[in-house]
Formats: sequence, structure tokens, C-alpha cells
Amino acid sequence: MPETDAPIKDDLLTLTSASALARILGDILHEGIGHGVTAYLSGAQKMTLSTVALQSDNDTRLIAAMGTIVNLIAAAVLWLILRNASRLKPTTRYFFVTCMAGNLFTGTGYFFFSGVTNFGDWARVIQGLQPHWAWQVGLVVVGVAAYYRAMLVVAAEFGPFATSEGARLRRLTWTAYFTDGILATVAGLLKPAGLFYVIASAVPSSLGANTGLFVMPFFMWGAKPWANPVSPVARSLVWITCAAIIGVLFIVVLGRGITWSR
Repeated sequence: MPETDAPIKDDLLTLTSASALARILGDILHEGIGHGVTAYLSGAQKMTLSTVALQSDNDTRLIAAMGTIVNLIAAAVLWLILRNASRLKPTTRYFFVTCMAGNLFTGTGYFFFSGVTNFGDWARVIQGLQPHWAWQVGLVVVGVAAYYRAMLVVAAEFGPFATSEGARLRRLTWTAYFTDGILATVAGLLKPAGLFYVIASAVPSSLGANTGLFVMPFFMWGAKPWANPVSPVARSLVWITCAAIIGVLFIVVLGRGITWSR
């Protein structure tokens, strides 16, 4: 990209705060709304909800599938909001874009992850289906195709932030990527047998699934910068305070797990 624009300085602490809140929302949608609500409506008598898993006495294919399905529905809703909201403030737009990206990448990435490892939600969905290897291959193919499509959608929404200074896009996407990974890892470690859940769930669902955020600046390399890019993300005590409070609750309360019985 030709370097004609003055660098846009986005506030790193506010970017981190918006990224953390986007991660927390995506996690609650997946584990709480997707798995948890479905398990409750399916008649579960006891459930333990944490940042990395839902454990319940009722285990069905539908419960396993609904985490991903809710993520993809949420991504579609966020995409529609971004399509029809031209006057969003920079931080709000960044939050919506990163939240959409996290939901899309988690949703589409899970097909590939379960297909390759035969572990996780979609391994439970295809459990017992024969020939099993064909179902695994199908998950991998669907996952690769869906993830690539997700990359195109996310790139289009990061487009309005693009300037001739490539460092801005790296700052925006890498902040979201590493915030996501650190938050998921710290919260996962507080759960009993936390290291196992960090390796088996938290890392794949954050650093693994959101690889698209890390490679996004390279994926968009050569894209034409916007004539009037989104204004700088300014320091916001509201976003920072909300992220601090909700982040602590997410790590300390949900990270340890919440058990519920009828």
C-alpha cells in the first residue's frame, strides 16, 4: 500500500477492553445460551457452566451442536447490524466487528477442529454415524470452505478501518487475537483440571479458531485503503471500566464454574 496517510493512533487499552468484551460475549453465547439453555430445555437436572465447557447429565447431539449454531446466528445478526448502522462510533464498530469475527471463526473453525481431532462438540454430533471417517472428512471440508468464507466476510468489515498504513490493521486484529487468547487461558486455568481444559478447549477455541484474526493483515494485503477510514479509537473510561469489571467476574466466577441443579 502506498504510504500517503498520517498514522492513525488507536488507544490500545480501549481496543483491548472492546476485544475482551467481545470474547466474553461470544463465550457466553456458545457455552451459556447455546449449550446451557438447550440442556435446560432438554430436561437436564444438573449442569456446570464454565468458560470452557458445559457439563450436564443430559448429553445429546442437539446440545453439542447448539453452541456453534448460536455463534453463527449471532455472527449473522452482528453482520446485519454493521450493514445497517453507518453512524457507529469507532469503538462500537470495532467491538461489533471483533465480536462478529470471533463468533464466525469459532463457529466455522469448530467443524474443522472436530473433523481433524475427533474431539469436541461436532465429534459428539457425528458420534456413531457410519462410515465415521467419511463424516470426519465431511466436517473438515465444510470447515475449510466455511472458514474461508468467514475470512472474506470479516475482511470486508475491517475494510473501513484500512489505511495506507498497514500497521493499523495489524494493531486492530492482533490486539483482538492476543486478548482473546490470554483471557481464555487465564479463565480456563481456574477450573478444576484447568490445564487439561486450557489445552483441549481454551487454546483451540481462542488462539486456534481465531487464527483468521492473526493472518487478516496478510489476507488483506494489497487491498485498496478507504478514502475516509474509521476515525481513531479514542481512550474511553466507560469501555475500560466495563471490561475490567466484567472481565474479573468472567475469570473468577465463570472461570471456576457455576453448578446448577433443579
